[in-house]
Amino acid sequence: MRPGPEWPGRVFFLLIGLVGFSAVFFSLITWQVVVNGPLLRTDQQISRALLHPDQVSELLAGLGNVQVAVPLLAAVLLGVAWRGRSAGADRWWLGPLGAAVSMVLVPVLVVPFKEWTARHGTAAVPPGTGYFPSGHTATAAVAYGAAALVLLPWLRTATARRALVTVCAALVLGASYGLVRRGYHWPLDVVASWCLSAVLLSTLWLLISGLGRSRRRSSSGTASSRSSPS
Repeated sequence: MRPGPEWPGRVFFLLIGLVGFSAVFFSLITWQVVVNGPLLRTDQQISRALLHPDQVSELLAGLGNVQVAVPLLAAVLLGVAWRGRSAGADRWWLGPLGAAVSMVLVPVLVVPFKEWTARHGTAAVPPGTGYFPSGHTATAAVAYGAAALVLLPWLRTATARRALVTVCAALVLGASYGLVRRGYHWPLDVVASWCLSAVLLSTLWLLISGLGRSRRRSSSGTASSRSSPS
C-alpha cells in the first residue's frame, strides 16, 4: 500500500504560524510563573475548582506515564517502518526516526525549565518544586501525536484518518484533565506543555509532509520519463 494523500502546501504556513504562536504563548506563561504574575492567581482558582482526586483522575493521569505512552509509540514506529520498507517507500525510515527524535527531545526541553522555574505543586502533592511544565502532558502529547502523524499517510480513507486523530486527541486531553483533576499539576503546567508539544509535532508534520511531496515529485518524474519517446 502506498501512503495516502499528501498535505496541502498551505499547511506549511499554518504550521509555521502555530509554531510561532506556541512559542510566544509558552514564553508568556513561563514569564508569569517566574515573576509570580497575576495569571497564576487565575491558574490557582481554576485548579481549586477542578481538583478532586479519585480513581478516574488517577487512571487518566496515568496515560501520560512514560511506561504507557512510549511503548505504544515504539510499537507504532516499528510497524510503520516495517510497512514502509516492505512497500519500498522512499526514505521509509525518516518519519519514524523524526518521531523518535521528537520523543527524545521532550525531557531535553522540559527538565531545564523545571529546574529554572522551580514551581511548587498543588495541595494534593507533597511539598517540592519542579512542576512546570508538565512532563507527563508533554509525554502524552508527543507520543500519541507523533504516532498519529506517522500513521496518517498510510490510511486510505478520510474516516479512518478522522478516527485516528480523534482517538489520539482524546488520549492527550484525557491525560491533561486527569493531571489537573488529580492535582498532579496546575492547569498552566499542562497548557505550557501543549505549547512545547505543538512545536515538536509541527516540526515533525513538516518533515512528513515534505517527504510526501518528495515522493510525489519522484513518482511524477518517473512516470513522465517512461511515457516520453526514446
